[in-house]
Amino acid sequence: MSADLPTGADGAGSSATATAEQYLTFALERELYAIPIIAVREIRGFEPVSRIPRSPEHVLGVMNLRGTVVPVIDLRARLSIARCERTATTVVIVVRLAAAAGAEQTVGCVVDGVSDVVHVAASAVRPPPEVCGHIDGHYLRGLVDIDARLVQLLDVPRLIGTAVGAPPAARDAA
Repeated sequence: MSADLPTGADGAGSSATATAEQYLTFALERELYAIPIIAVREIRGFEPVSRIPRSPEHVLGVMNLRGTVVPVIDLRARLSIARCERTATTVVIVVRLAAAAGAEQTVGCVVDGVSDVVHVAASAVRPPPEVCGHIDGHYLRGLVDIDARLVQLLDVPRLIGTAVGAPPAARDAA
């Protein structure tokens, strides 16, 4: 995947600063979301997964990633967005999370399609509005304007860590 790398959150090409962070943007429904690029291990085309009985609705199952069994979650279901038919642009973003005792956890996230890698200055990130409430804003790090579109920056450890890494009772409460 190649993408132009805008250096400013406004897409105007301003120089990146030491406080800027790179994000991978992707689509769900008609909305744009982003996660820190540092968490992204790879992007793969969508392939069927092996379903695990009694797993939560947002956990599609597991896939074999070069000998490692990786849980795959549907970000539409995780964020309470209506499901849709998978298309040629549907991909799995494979992310790595820090786990207990310095270990890492790898998880696949199904999204409608990836967009770009962008630099976002820390000063450009706005907090979610209070009207979103605790549950709706729980997975959001903030919001940023990129090329005149509002992009939701997701909190990957909260979004994914509680989806697959916590005991069932803790997952249900999240």
